[in-house]
Amino acid sequence: MAISTNFFAVFNSIPSTSSSFSSSFTKPSLGSLKHHYGLKVGKPSSNRRLVLSCSSSQMDSNSDTMNIGNGRSQISSASSFGLTMSETTMSRTSYKWQRVLLKVSGEALAGDQTQNIDPKITMSIAREVAAVTRLGIEVAIVVGGGNIFRGSSWAGSSGLDRSSADYIGMLATVMNAIFLQATMESIGIPTRVQTAFRMSEVAEPYIRRRAVRHLEKGRVVIFAAGTGNPFFTTDTAAALRCAEINAEVVLKATNVDGVYDDDPRRNPNARLLDTLTYQEVTSKDLSVMDMTAITLCQENNIPVVVFNLSKPGYISRAIKGERVGTIIGGTRNSMAAKT
Repeated sequence: MAISTNFFAVFNSIPSTSSSFSSSFTKPSLGSLKHHYGLKVGKPSSNRRLVLSCSSSQMDSNSDTMNIGNGRSQISSASSFGLTMSETTMSRTSYKWQRVLLKVSGEALAGDQTQNIDPKITMSIAREVAAVTRLGIEVAIVVGGGNIFRGSSWAGSSGLDRSSADYIGMLATVMNAIFLQATMESIGIPTRVQTAFRMSEVAEPYIRRRAVRHLEKGRVVIFAAGTGNPFFTTDTAAALRCAEINAEVVLKATNVDGVYDDDPRRNPNARLLDTLTYQEVTSKDLSVMDMTAITLCQENNIPVVVFNLSKPGYISRAIKGERVGTIIGGTRNSMAAKT
């Protein structure tokens, strides 16, 4: 590395004492810097430039000092939630998954069905997600749009073809995503909405690397507009985005406690299943997710946890691997499962 002789001009301009610092501060000598950082300074050449080399062993020993800038964003993201780095590290160790994808159905956002979106439900989701992100867990969300418009139900009405109906349903998911984003940011959660097709005035376009970077910075990313293609459900979009961003699990939040061996509304003796394999879901034709989503999860070894969104604390409990709802294609955390 070559540096100008202005380095010495700046160095020599440092005052030995300053009123803004404590009186114990003294200007370090060039010799002490050379000894501390392993600097070797050659004589100035004719073009008045110095050649400066650093000893790798001594630089490595001071990597904590030299890399302050690289870790600044991580420290600030943790401190912004009122946690120290040691607390964040300790809390992360108790969680089964560190990056998760939460699938929220449109019906769950409607609550008691008296209105399209229930603000109490969105605030409950926001608080649950806040409790998790404050512990360093990275959360992405895929929202459905069934509370506003379901394309498969409206296809054929008034000459509306399936593709057009599905695109209308995708717009409904964008509406839900923007509402959920506003709720989360109202309680201090940095949130980004990314859409599968461009709507630059209201949201970012989906870019995988940008989404991952948002997660690494502690932001919640909400994926809207499904996959951007008709004939695919938001469950398939959840499985696809989970695989793309390298999330470890799909948390499917619904209005039921999990997967039953029969319809609990018709059969009061229906039994809640604790674990299922992908093959059992397909062979028994259980209405958990569509077959495309289940197959995508199976091919990428992505477990799916189906649980009741309305139960307080269930999101964080699901991430810990506790006995919440039904897990498909995975195992419980052996330590948490005993609780």
